[in-house]
Amino acid sequence: MKNNNVIQYLILTVVSLTAIIASWNMYNTPSKSAFGAVLLAVSICGTIVVLVMAIISSNMLKKYIMKTTAQITKTEKESLYNFPAPVVIIDEKKQIIWVNKEFDSAVLKEETAYRLYIGDLAQFDFEKLYSPKGNIINLNDKFYRVRAIENDSNETTLSMVYFNEITDYVELDFEYNQSRPSVMLVAVDNYEDLLQNLRESEKANVYAELEKLMEAFFDSTTGVVRKLSATQFLVVLEYRYLKKMVDSRFQILDKAREIAVGERSTVTLSIGVGLGGKTLAESAEFAKQGLDMCFGRGGDQAAVKTENGFEFYGGVSKGVERQTKVRTRMIASALMELIDESSRVFIMGHSNADLDAVGAATGLCAAIRKHGTAAYVVVDPQKNLASQLIDYMADKEKDNFFLAPAVACENVDEKSLLIVVDTHNPDFVDSTELLAACGRVVVIDHHRRMVKSIDNPVIFYHEPHASSASEMVAELVQYFGNDCKPSANEAEALLAGIMLDTKNFVMRTGVRTFEAAAYLRKLGADTVSVKNMFASSIETYQQKSMLITNSEVYKGCALATARATSPTMRIAAPQAADELLGITGVNASFVLYETDGKISISARSLGNFNVQLVMEVLGGGGHQTMAGAQLDTSLREARYRLVAAIDDYIEKSTSV
Repeated sequence: MKNNNVIQYLILTVVSLTAIIASWNMYNTPSKSAFGAVLLAVSICGTIVVLVMAIISSNMLKKYIMKTTAQITKTEKESLYNFPAPVVIIDEKKQIIWVNKEFDSAVLKEETAYRLYIGDLAQFDFEKLYSPKGNIINLNDKFYRVRAIENDSNETTLSMVYFNEITDYVELDFEYNQSRPSVMLVAVDNYEDLLQNLRESEKANVYAELEKLMEAFFDSTTGVVRKLSATQFLVVLEYRYLKKMVDSRFQILDKAREIAVGERSTVTLSIGVGLGGKTLAESAEFAKQGLDMCFGRGGDQAAVKTENGFEFYGGVSKGVERQTKVRTRMIASALMELIDESSRVFIMGHSNADLDAVGAATGLCAAIRKHGTAAYVVVDPQKNLASQLIDYMADKEKDNFFLAPAVACENVDEKSLLIVVDTHNPDFVDSTELLAACGRVVVIDHHRRMVKSIDNPVIFYHEPHASSASEMVAELVQYFGNDCKPSANEAEALLAGIMLDTKNFVMRTGVRTFEAAAYLRKLGADTVSVKNMFASSIETYQQKSMLITNSEVYKGCALATARATSPTMRIAAPQAADELLGITGVNASFVLYETDGKISISARSLGNFNVQLVMEVLGGGGHQTMAGAQLDTSLREARYRLVAAIDDYIEKSTSV
């Protein structure tokens, strides 16, 4: 209505101005018309009146707008105060200066909330708080999605914070995640070899105990347990129950070891768990990968596989030795077929190759050459720990076995075959360039399986129960044929590798270890000549003595640190680690030393302390009794991280 009046006044003003112009024209004639003068005077007066009324009407409109605005502001305040969700206003210091009725009644009283720092209510991420998605918080056993809107139109910056309750959605999401199915594969380690010497009644008793264990362990869950074979079970269960097993570090592993088999053996299990797959089939594939990883790491453990990788639990016992050699014979046959198809064969160990890596490569190289295929041992002539063996073979044998990595890379062709021994990690090989250049790769290794391994090898011969790579090669060459038997000198190279990794047949020795050693001795290997390969210089002996003298014992672990660098420290450090195990009360030993700008760690134990798990935390690996790692950091930082890894291992071991 008010707007219409203003328009009318504007129209009247225009009409009046038009009348003034017309009357002026009439008055401005030569005769000076009296009628024009009167009309001009009337038009001017009317225009003045219209303008005055328009001004008055405009002021009334302003008053109306102000009144309406006041009413709207009041309505907004009342609506915000009575808004059905909690709302607060905070200042630039994030302090609450106003709350609405719902916040006062459902969250916190106004008297208590006033001038309270909003961060004291809950854990806020203030960057997310001002984002479109906001911040999810837990407050008074309820969940809220909280958003803030900033207003800095005044001198002080104020923000309005909205609390949208989403408790039902959070609980629904929690229940969805807790009820998601996961797949578990449980297998008995080496079941046939374990029971082969038992009577049928004893076998039945072991099997009954095993089934009772499975039933008792999973009865408290809603999971489904199905027997796939005599040695393997399939379990599908909800995540809520799996999490309890993970938190207890799979106590079923300990309970299984309580089942006695004969006088000395016990049952051990390997458990592969598939978690977080997009489908049940993907989780089942994860579980299979986890089980394979357990077998590759010696069994008696659980491996949880997710999209992000593996987590391991257990692994406190030694790997179960396989008595049968059927797999060895099959691997030997497949390897010979590959060799026949190859133009030349390169055999390479790990970086800083030791007697086991070079010995295994030398024995295998000799057998392949006698088969009629060109073969070479690839080893860095400067960076290795087997110089005595290399010099010995160069002196005793007419043919040169050894090639530098750079020379080997120049001679690679499409039909070349690369055999990697004593490691399966692509980062640890002596030449990553040679590994990348060869299209066909075979892996022969005895170290426990690491998450990172060489991709898509043609043959992956992995036996974590074996004492050494040299033992594995000694078994393989027996199936190559009589024409491929190693000579006495070549047998001594293999025997040196076995003696190194078993500490002269003390550690990690099984029946097959002695059988391999007996075979090599039968070929003419001289133990005295092998012993000479372990001789060290006086400087090395002094460094070893210095490390032992300066060592200290921490929670049953002997720690030694080399303060100075030396080319022979690579030899002295492992020897010192072995010697430290002879101290009373020492379960494991760790020697830290600097080499090539990095810190290397040699770790040893007698079996009760799993040094492999400690080294894996630091990015290394190995065996339960012998492992190592290399850190790109300072000596002080490396020692600090080692101590933290030892503490973590002991804490997890004692919590089981």
